[in-house]
Amino acid sequence: MAEVQLEDVRKVYDNGHVAVHGATFDIADGELLVLVGPSGCGKSTLLRMIAGLEEISAGTLRIGGRVVNDVAPRDRDIAMVFQSYALYPHMTVAENLAFGLKLRGHPRAEIERRVREAAAMLGLESMLDKRPRELSGGQRQRVALGRALVREPAVFLLDEPLSNLDAKLRHSTRTEIARLHQRLGATMVYVTHDQVEAMTLGQRIVVLDGGRIQQIDTPMALYQRPANLFVAGFLGSPAMNMLEGELRGGDGGLGLALEGGATVPLPGVEVPAAWLGRRVVLGVRPEHLQPHPRGGLRARVEVVEPVGSEAYLHLDFAGRSLVARLAPQDLPAPGAELDLRADPAHLHFFDPDGGARLGP
Repeated sequence: MAEVQLEDVRKVYDNGHVAVHGATFDIADGELLVLVGPSGCGKSTLLRMIAGLEEISAGTLRIGGRVVNDVAPRDRDIAMVFQSYALYPHMTVAENLAFGLKLRGHPRAEIERRVREAAAMLGLESMLDKRPRELSGGQRQRVALGRALVREPAVFLLDEPLSNLDAKLRHSTRTEIARLHQRLGATMVYVTHDQVEAMTLGQRIVVLDGGRIQQIDTPMALYQRPANLFVAGFLGSPAMNMLEGELRGGDGGLGLALEGGATVPLPGVEVPAAWLGRRVVLGVRPEHLQPHPRGGLRARVEVVEPVGSEAYLHLDFAGRSLVARLAPQDLPAPGAELDLRADPAHLHFFDPDGGARLGP
């Protein structure tokens, strides 16, 4: 396996569009790193530059310590799994798995060993004589993974490999990829727009927006300490609640004064004195907005969504939409008034003029 290093890597197309603005980060040997962000954020372009399928406009890319900016894709010792399975329909599963190795002139015994090992690892032994049309979507995706696996590359690159699967298959195949990574200790770069995939698969996550890196950290660090409003809103389902207003102190304690006259009480919250009188965006996750008889935040229940192990309350507070995540017991009815409290230990403050996180 190998370390991957990007130093100020940029992609500028001929029309002047900058798809990636100066990406700098390292992917450790054996790490599973996820690139995540909305459509058009530059994540697939970044992956394709690592693969050699897109020319690097500026910066330096190293794989295993070797600069590969001008190295052809076949000579980078990488294997790529695409969103499309791209299997040869006239070939059996075994032939699909072996095809790339045959093109590279590997000995027959070596090819058979690698195909046999990959099939065993992915549970494909009973399907080796079948053709792609006889397989389910999940099985086809496993064959696509196996085709990369038999290459025994230094780096695996996966570009939204689960996008064509239904929800149940996505979950099971995602688990297979995680197990595969643990078993191989392989260096993997995984691209997705799905924040659940990113949070559950990645050892670290690179969050992108508009071609710029917003934050790089472990999944829970991103969730608990988002660097800016974009990361705070993108990661988490349901999304973080956001309220913009002015921080004010007084005899009643700290509060966030909203436009229109409503105030969000913040009992037990301490902020630097310099923040008083400042406009901020207050962020609170749905699980940290809970019913409390003296919470001081009275909202009206609009919609109740029980989803089994938990329930989401969609609320109206002074004309603003909020979501609370509760245990599915003794749920209020739509139209009911509810007193809530934002957990003072789990609040986030952001600068409304740029979105940067305030404080640690």
